[in-house]
Amino acid sequence: MPTSPKLLLETLLGRSTDRVPIWMMRQAGRHLPEYREIRAQASNFIDFCYSPSLATEATLQPIRRYGMDGAILFADILLVLDALGLGVKFEEGVGPIVEKIEDMKSFKPANFSAVSSRLAPVMETVGRVKENLEETTTLIGFAGAPWTVAIYAIEGRGKTDKSSARLWGYTRPSELENLLGMIADVTVDYLVSQANAGADVLMLFESWASDLPPDLFQNLVIEPTKKIIEELRRKGVSQPIICFPRGAGVMVNKYVKDVKPDCLGLDTTADPDFINQNIDPAICLQGHLDPLALLAGGEKMKERITSLLYKYKHRQHVFNLGHGVLPQIPIRHVEEAVRVVREFRR
Repeated sequence: MPTSPKLLLETLLGRSTDRVPIWMMRQAGRHLPEYREIRAQASNFIDFCYSPSLATEATLQPIRRYGMDGAILFADILLVLDALGLGVKFEEGVGPIVEKIEDMKSFKPANFSAVSSRLAPVMETVGRVKENLEETTTLIGFAGAPWTVAIYAIEGRGKTDKSSARLWGYTRPSELENLLGMIADVTVDYLVSQANAGADVLMLFESWASDLPPDLFQNLVIEPTKKIIEELRRKGVSQPIICFPRGAGVMVNKYVKDVKPDCLGLDTTADPDFINQNIDPAICLQGHLDPLALLAGGEKMKERITSLLYKYKHRQHVFNLGHGVLPQIPIRHVEEAVRVVREFRR
């Protein structure tokens, strides 16, 4: 083992480690007072994401406070839509609002040069974070998977039943395929740039993989993600790739076999016994403590953490949540969770 290994990276590469690495989705954000302080310095959330100094600071804050094994780039999955020319804004208490695509004929996306220019500050953030991280901390770059990103473009927001986007799969399959392909192409270039800027690991968030019949799941979730990974490898990206198909349910086995991620991110509902029985033991797993268990804290939280650690004791495992850190989660609960994971030995 290296003298000062990146524990998270080593685990994702399938190498033996003495403990389970830990980081948490949305570990940077509103549960931290230091985040709320710097967030007030930007006029809006999009500007915040495009400010390398502020985004770097947000990325580093949970590393300083908790010593997480992974630092995930502070950005947002909808920056891709913003770069393509769709208006994206975030409203307090509502979430993201996106200028909707009515049909692909009328949508005139920005060209490759304009997209790259718009996303350039994100690469500067990656470089700045890399310069300031301890050599033992793994830097995670990320993007949204095409189906999830497309939902926002079609629905205009995320807190919907996704019926309009799903209906495109039946009534406008060619248009939807074109949209997913466009998002996939931009995402490949975006992730290649993150890898070149210094990201050690890449992650694809498929936040809305749930509620799809198998045929649509194959066409809308699996195929575009598979395309991205194949293109990344073709372009020489060697970094491990984590895929998080939230809500995949029983389709998760098919997803892993077709997409071939290095690590499978598991959501809150995943059953460890089912996962161990159905997912290739060579695939690293990430997850999957219920964020509400972290909010509750106490013995129940510790029991669940320990149970998950034992369930995955004999395979590669990165400890995380089944979704993101909630704004109201107490800092002391995160500190306790980190302590329990750190004290566990394989």
